[in-house]
Amino acid sequence: MASLWLDTQREPVPSDAFDPDARYDAVVVGAGLTGLTTALLLARAGLAVAVLEARSIGAVTTGHSTAKLSLLQGGVLSGIRSRGSRRVLQAYVDANREGRDWMLRYLDEHDVELQRRDAFTYAGSPEGTELLDEEYEACRDAGLDVERVTETGLPFETHGALRLPDQAQFDPMDVLHALAADLRSRGAVIVEGVRVKDVDTGDPCRVITPLGDVHATTVVLATGTPILDRGLYFAKLKPSRSYAQAYRVPGGGLPHGMYLSIDTPGRSLRTAPVGAEELLLVGGNGHTVGREDDTRRLADDLEDWTLQRFPGAERTHAWSAQDYESMNLVPFVGWMPRTGHRVALATGYNKWGMTNAVAAALSIAADVLGGSIPWAKTLHHRVTLPKDVAHGVAANAQVAGRLASGWVASGLHPLPEDPPAEGEGAVGAYDMEPTAVSTVDGTTCRLSAVCTHLGGIVTWNSAERSWDCPLHGSRFDAQGRLLEGPAVEDLHAIDEPELPGDAHEPVEDPDENPDPPDAADAR
Repeated sequence: MASLWLDTQREPVPSDAFDPDARYDAVVVGAGLTGLTTALLLARAGLAVAVLEARSIGAVTTGHSTAKLSLLQGGVLSGIRSRGSRRVLQAYVDANREGRDWMLRYLDEHDVELQRRDAFTYAGSPEGTELLDEEYEACRDAGLDVERVTETGLPFETHGALRLPDQAQFDPMDVLHALAADLRSRGAVIVEGVRVKDVDTGDPCRVITPLGDVHATTVVLATGTPILDRGLYFAKLKPSRSYAQAYRVPGGGLPHGMYLSIDTPGRSLRTAPVGAEELLLVGGNGHTVGREDDTRRLADDLEDWTLQRFPGAERTHAWSAQDYESMNLVPFVGWMPRTGHRVALATGYNKWGMTNAVAAALSIAADVLGGSIPWAKTLHHRVTLPKDVAHGVAANAQVAGRLASGWVASGLHPLPEDPPAEGEGAVGAYDMEPTAVSTVDGTTCRLSAVCTHLGGIVTWNSAERSWDCPLHGSRFDAQGRLLEGPAVEDLHAIDEPELPGDAHEPVEDPDENPDPPDAADAR
């Protein structure tokens, strides 16, 4: 099923025509919140700006978020404090505060609906109270006026909570539509259905797409995780996938705040007005992409948890989202190494993109336009501590182990003779090559199981009926079409004799379908 936000009826944002060999002051890659906000800030300064989006506006992370605009962020602040300095913690909070305040002003100026809500971080178990204590101290250190409370308004037992009043929530697609209209009014172009494959960092940069190249003085990569391997950011990030569901709850009694558990399994709650009714949004059960054997179990578990606490709730939507966590929980934002200050990036929001995306846009725009922001300077020059290095070494050791075990397993186990059942997938050896086979909507597809980024062996995601890479989080639909990077190429189809029971339906040419549906839509 589609996310609640993407399923809401709106006038579509028109896509501009792609102009091969065009020249711009700035090309922004990605039309989520980071990309459109950065583009707007540059266009406001008089730059000629183009936004290139492989799919459609908001199709990936922004359109699948829970859209909480909050400075109270679960256990993030205590995590940053434990990994870095108080100076870095303060800079992170200052950045998020400026991002939040900029967004609140923008929504007010453009009459975009929002709801003011108190934010709560709660302990779902007795063991979580110690984590609450640590987060409380970190919040107070950073100047946040949080308070300890016992009453949360939730219809189930908690073991204490932190409350930060007067935060906000909204429909993220409303925001993107407002930004897109504002951008166009300033002469910028937004082109959907064009995937950027590479960037030649000459002067000017050459932005390479299947439809031709365009040129720009500055390129901004606002793609969730960078599509260029310079700086090896894919090795410094942990890709995480989590699940969200919307419910119609009979009898009212919905909680009024925005909630996040500090312990595991993670639980996120808020409400959302849809027409004349209010829906409950529940999220959680995050895991590293491609490393969960049964993702459908996680989605079902989230539903079971919700129905136990909100009896009679009727599910209306189910979806998932992907985000990236840096070693010290602080996003990577700024100039990409070895690009001559021509290519900027923003990644590693750790599920708090509504504030961090705007902060990243402000920081990148200041870099491009010659400005200076104190908190950005601190975050750009933060020190990597030994515990961060150890965390990164451990994470990459897991990646190496997954790479080796995936190849060994695919070589040892031949593919089953019969095609997978509906909604299922399998990886094994076929003609001595790692091969991925799945059956979705009656069509059986056989693909190379080798991720086109760095050669990991993909695994089947049963909740979303997609192929996910356990190395760095690239994802592909059942027909092999790219859903999320850092890969920039589809999985290769294997054109061999049909498996028994094949549905005799050809796999569509990916180049004819630049806007594949999100894999979560299949659920």
